[in-house]
Amino acid sequence: MSNDIREGLIYYFILVASLSVHEWAHAISADKLGDDTPRNQGRLTLNPISHIDPIGTVFIPLFMLFMPGGFSLIGWGKPVQVDMRNFKQKVRDDIIVSMAGPFSNLMICLGIAIVGGVIVRFVPQAAPLIGKVIVVNALLIVFNMIPIPPLDGSHVMRHIVKMNDETYAQFSSYGFIILIVLINLPFFWKFAFMPIYFILFTFSALSAIISGVNISQFLPM
Repeated sequence: MSNDIREGLIYYFILVASLSVHEWAHAISADKLGDDTPRNQGRLTLNPISHIDPIGTVFIPLFMLFMPGGFSLIGWGKPVQVDMRNFKQKVRDDIIVSMAGPFSNLMICLGIAIVGGVIVRFVPQAAPLIGKVIVVNALLIVFNMIPIPPLDGSHVMRHIVKMNDETYAQFSSYGFIILIVLINLPFFWKFAFMPIYFILFTFSALSAIISGVNISQFLPM
């Protein structure tokens, strides 16, 4: 197996695991706020099989990882369905459920930075893997905050601009096409690079402080 394929598969498995936590966070927060729809659909689990979206978890990430001339990664899980009629405070609870996904990725960054820092103190060779986990979750945080359906940021946007359900549904019907076009535009990656790198650098620095290893060992080449 070539080094590029091995590296690509490592990134892919990190992505699938991180997406599973992301979607589980949506499901568990909705359940705690009174909506049992995710529970009834079997989404209160960390099992990746329950959260895989054929396009967003399989085709798009693998295509982007292994397409000739490039190495990038983006993806999403099967959206967690909720019934906002079950929420006590519709707007607040919808925002909480939507932000639970990116927040879970932020917590993964924090957790892996701390635990990984301790591990790297004794196993310095683990530093690049810690960096990979951080960068994948940083990407998921930034990507999911884009205000385009079905991404999490679109739920916040719709409440800020007071978009009604019919208009949001119409917007959502074009969301996938817009996303495919967007991720193929160079300016998107230029815009996304700064917040992704900020998150990567911040948590890599935390790991470096804990481990005593140079921060460059955590940063993906």
